Amino acid sequence: MTASVAISRWVGVLVLTGLLGGGAVGCTGSPQGAVSDQNELQLPKLIHQGTGPELLQIPADLGGTTFTTVRLVELPGILETSGQITFDDRKVASIISRVTGRIEEIRVSQWDYVRRGQAIATLYSPDIMTAEAEYLQAKTTSASMSQASPSNDAFARSMLEAATRKLELLGIEPAQIAAIKTAAPNFVMHAPISGNVVQNQALRGSAVNPGDVLYSLGTLEDVWITADIYEDDLARVRVGQELDAVTTAYPDQVFHGTIARISPNVDPNSHVVEIRCQVRNPNFRLKPQMLARVKIVVRPGQALVVPLGALVFESENYFVYVDTGNHLLERRTVHIGTWNQKDYARVISGLNPGDRVVVRGTLQINALWHQAHGESS
Repeated sequence: MTASVAISRWVGVLVLTGLLGGGAVGCTGSPQGAVSDQNELQLPKLIHQGTGPELLQIPADLGGTTFTTVRLVELPGILETSGQITFDDRKVASIISRVTGRIEEIRVSQWDYVRRGQAIATLYSPDIMTAEAEYLQAKTTSASMSQASPSNDAFARSMLEAATRKLELLGIEPAQIAAIKTAAPNFVMHAPISGNVVQNQALRGSAVNPGDVLYSLGTLEDVWITADIYEDDLARVRVGQELDAVTTAYPDQVFHGTIARISPNVDPNSHVVEIRCQVRNPNFRLKPQMLARVKIVVRPGQALVVPLGALVFESENYFVYVDTGNHLLERRTVHIGTWNQKDYARVISGLNPGDRVVVRGTLQINALWHQAHGESS
């Protein structure tokens, strides 16, 4: 019996019930009661199990519906995922102003490559001049006190050390401190690492305050690829595992690296875990925000798959109808992922191996589910 014939049968029963209710007369009223019983059996309805899930009771002769068994399939020894290239945050440095002053000269621009120790900007700051004057005074005092009274040599050294420490806290390097001959308000800032200028907020003539970020430098010698793996693949990966990466920009070049970090958190919505892969970057070809395809050599595993025809998408969720026996179906929420076999999806959660689900007539069953909810309300 097709779905249209079954639904027409229910409509006919309802019409017949109305006619008999208006004109049928009997001594006991049993004919009318018999029709009502038949009507109740033929209409889809929900079975409530207390704290258990609601079950949809369907007619035994409902046509157009077939079932399939959810199965496990073998996973290959290569785990593939996609990710995005980012800077290794351990090799990113922010250059900040530690004094109040003004930018006198800019020596680098956005995206420039600079080497460690290279001059990048000149600041004008009375704070620097004051600290340098204190250092020179402490240096002179230390020399005179040590000559006049050797017993005061320790005190003199402590004064000089305090003045030197103050200059270091202002960002002046030891070589610059040793070269100070006179107090001057101009101070040359140097790059703390080699890398590219990824952020430039320094403008000539602009005022700066302690804590203002002037530049951000990042090195591209090694980069990170941040990618996602499914929760049930977590046991197949580990820190230090080798991988290969390919980008659309350089499809013929394979970049090599290892898994450096595995997130301790699982996304509750997608059931994926984030991993960070440290990848070698010869000739600085890999750029932040590029997309990459990652292949990780892993031990073989298994995945749960279901035909796409078994899925119903509603309210931003996927549902399947699971056969619980005796013409009863359970509507169950599932989380799915992509799968390399056409017309199949990978089940991340919600089903177990051996579950029987509706695979043909799913939309018809879904309509009956909503009809039963409408009848029960």
